Amino acid sequence: MGKTITLPSAPSTAEVYSKAVGAMLPVVGKPAKVRADATIPDRHYRLADVRVDPEQLHAYTRVTGQRFGAVLPLTYPFVLQFPLAMKVMTDNDFPFGAVGSVHVENSIHRLRPIGVDEPLTIDTHAENLREHRKGLLIDMVSEISVGSELVTTQVATFLKQQRTSLSDEPRGPAPKEIAPPPPDAIVSVDLGRIRQYAEASGDRNPIHMGNLPAKAFGFPRAIAHGMWSAATAVANIEAQLPDDVTYTVRFGKPILLPAKVNLYTRRIDGDGNFDMSILDRRKGYPHLTATTRGA
Repeated sequence: MGKTITLPSAPSTAEVYSKAVGAMLPVVGKPAKVRADATIPDRHYRLADVRVDPEQLHAYTRVTGQRFGAVLPLTYPFVLQFPLAMKVMTDNDFPFGAVGSVHVENSIHRLRPIGVDEPLTIDTHAENLREHRKGLLIDMVSEISVGSELVTTQVATFLKQQRTSLSDEPRGPAPKEIAPPPPDAIVSVDLGRIRQYAEASGDRNPIHMGNLPAKAFGFPRAIAHGMWSAATAVANIEAQLPDDVTYTVRFGKPILLPAKVNLYTRRIDGDGNFDMSILDRRKGYPHLTATTRGA
């Protein structure tokens, strides 16, 4: 393991987003194209004795539909490690910018539930830069511990869009756009709800905060956070999951706000294994596909 830097407190997400936007500016910013063999800083950021803010957690559960109780919701480790992940991605020697990168996959392996009162240590670093047909992928890995006990590993995979040696590989057939079957639930979301999620989670990426900033980054309107949809999708089955469980999510087309989307949940067996998806209500393409799998 490389150098570990223990921070006195969590980085301000407002500050790191300001730095992230600055990294996009010409001349002073980061390069538009990144080499596939670019060096990833061998640096870990650590926070010790992290305490969950009950009011912030309560706000998070209100906006995602998850339970507010004695243990943390399954997706909350993403929120806890997010400032450290942004700190890694906004360092000057990180090869590409945080704003403009696309969160394409997320995996949370919870070894056991985390009590809301437990003091946590969070260690975050980047690894596994690799080519993809649409650009470069990199993993932001966070380990969350209680004392010396590892309790959760959180991995967020980001895409830097550009041409690579894989760009000309044959594409599979385009998914057919057909009306989806009747959903298990219809989920409604608007800009107000997503701003509430941004406040509760600390993720104030401009593409989520309003139509004008979203248009500046190529979206026709503001979009929902992928991790809001991940939290909402798992909310109704969370009580049925085993203590040791892995929640894996792939994000599809963004949810343009406001929206109503179809939620599907399929039980695989009685061991807490489920398949989930969120689909467009008219054309059936996926916004999210996800699985929970017990150990």
